[in-house]
Order: sequence, then C-alpha cells, then structure tokens
Amino acid sequence: MHIRRRRKPMSDMNVVPYIDVMLVLLIIFMVTAPMLTTGIDIELPRVDAEQIDVDENNVPLVISISADGGYYIEENGDTREVSLPDLKDAVGAMLAQTPNRAILVRGDDRVDYGTVVAMIQIVKEQGATRVGLMTDQE
Repeated sequence: MHIRRRRKPMSDMNVVPYIDVMLVLLIIFMVTAPMLTTGIDIELPRVDAEQIDVDENNVPLVISISADGGYYIEENGDTREVSLPDLKDAVGAMLAQTPNRAILVRGDDRVDYGTVVAMIQIVKEQGATRVGLMTDQE
C-alpha cells in the first residue's frame, strides 16, 4: 500500500501579481496626470495687492478672458468656454439665484484693457454689484 501524503494548504497569499498590477497602475497615473490639468492658460498682471477672503457659502464666480479673446466661466472647479451672449445669460441666471454674489474677472495680461472694461460693464448690466479684478502677487 502506498500512502499518499496530503499537502497542507498554503496559508500565505502570493502578492507578486498584486505588485505587478500596482506598478502598471502607477505608470498609467504618472503618464495621464499631467494631461488632467484643467483650466485655461492665463498670464495675470502682477501687482502688490492684498488677498481677499472667500466665504465658503458665497464662492465668487470667476470669468476669464484668454489672450486669444475667449470667454470662460469657472464655477465649482468647472471651466467652460462660452460665447458672449451665453456669458450674459449665464451671469444673469447665476445672479438671479444669489444676487449678492461676487464676480471676479481674470483678464490675461496680453488682453486689451478695453476688452476687460467691456466685460466688467456687461457683468454690471446683468445686476452684479460686487465685481473685482484678479491679479498675481509680485
């Protein structure tokens, strides 16, 4: 009679495949992370100004004007390009919901001053009472 010995089940988990998967995921995230940056490239004017305090309940609406003349609305971390008529409608709708909401205009340093002033006038025509300009610290 031949007695067979039963092998005991191995209680250690083989982690090598998990390490391989983690390394592959790490490489994927390292490659895709630079592509996930959102927003627009705006070079703000540099001035020596005080930083404003932001109320968490009333976060300001940021309107950007890029160097090529595009208009963007930045709200809740979302940036979307809009045309001028759509911008008027969007600002009007947002001010209808929260009338005392602050609006900040980010004009690229290369944008004509008249374009920025025209944007402020458009925002004020929609009923904004608190309009400011964004700059970078020197």
